[in-house]
Amino acid sequence: MPIELKGRPIIKGLSRGKALVSRNPLSFLGGVDPKTGKIIEKNHDLNGERVTDTILCFPHGHGSTVGSYVLYSLVKRGVGPKAIVNETADPVVVVGAVIAEIPMVDKIDISQIRTGDLVEVDGDKGIVKILMRKESCT
Repeated sequence: MPIELKGRPIIKGLSRGKALVSRNPLSFLGGVDPKTGKIIEKNHDLNGERVTDTILCFPHGHGSTVGSYVLYSLVKRGVGPKAIVNETADPVVVVGAVIAEIPMVDKIDISQIRTGDLVEVDGDKGIVKILMRKESCT
């Protein structure tokens, strides 16, 4: 049975994919390679991972407002996330998600989500469903 987490809808849309979960804030400017979608922020728990086609879950963003454009450019290059789940929405990430049309939900306890879980994000209702745990995903 899916686990349903109720949060706050930020950007409308519905998306499903494998979760990529960080316990650390993320900066898109200087933290993610805009050409490859690879996380390059030093000492970040996801350093070396790619955000491409993931449900990207992290507490909140940090850094420059240019990060909004970096998030937009990731999506336009086909290397961006399918959806974003935050504990607290950051204005830089929200603006990037708006212009890139990425479904987004916040006020979610991301500690309940594990990297590799199959997750569905409903940005219209503010609901994040964990459909399958990592051990069960194929």
